[in-house]
Amino acid sequence: MKYPSETIENSINEISKLPGIGKKTALRLSLHILKKEKEYSKSLADSIIDLKEKTMFCKQCHVISDKELCRNCDDENISIQKNKICVVEDTPDVIAIQNTNQYNGLFHVISGLISPINGVGPDNLNIDSLIKRIEKNKEIEEVIFALSPNLEGDTTTFYISKKLSNLNLKITTIARGVPIGGEIEYADEVTLGRSIITRINYKGWI
Repeated sequence: MKYPSETIENSINEISKLPGIGKKTALRLSLHILKKEKEYSKSLADSIIDLKEKTMFCKQCHVISDKELCRNCDDENISIQKNKICVVEDTPDVIAIQNTNQYNGLFHVISGLISPINGVGPDNLNIDSLIKRIEKNKEIEEVIFALSPNLEGDTTTFYISKKLSNLNLKITTIARGVPIGGEIEYADEVTLGRSIITRINYKGWI
């Protein structure tokens, strides 16, 4: 693809390096930025620089944060239920669960899943810090696993749950089943099977 100037071409090449952004989308974004005021470009550039320089990870739960302790882990946040902790793979999972408005407890980001094939073992993840955190915090009564429903997720859940087996905790996982709006005939056998096994009382829906 030929471009009218080297400057626009450089912009397109850089923007297209972002995941899910092709050359055509990068062109549209470049032209959009070009049409905006100079202050907009400066603000965009500054926000990206701040993202790299000011972002850190919470020293307790490992979620992306602006401070050493994120909003959830801050002791001054009395709105958080401190008696349960949800184990997730990464920060986007925290955001997704929070946006459901159905959970208001603690989180712990383990930053991946156990995958021997890919050379990822328990020591490569934030599992030790999770165990120590739970052992130290006597308020925690329930550990909720919200990991990907695949072999790596199940392996990670099993490993951590075995590590916690000597503690008096309620261990749960998020339910798996046919999604709302989905059709039975298109559901894979594993998902459909789990839906049958984890079926609920019909009265719970009315």
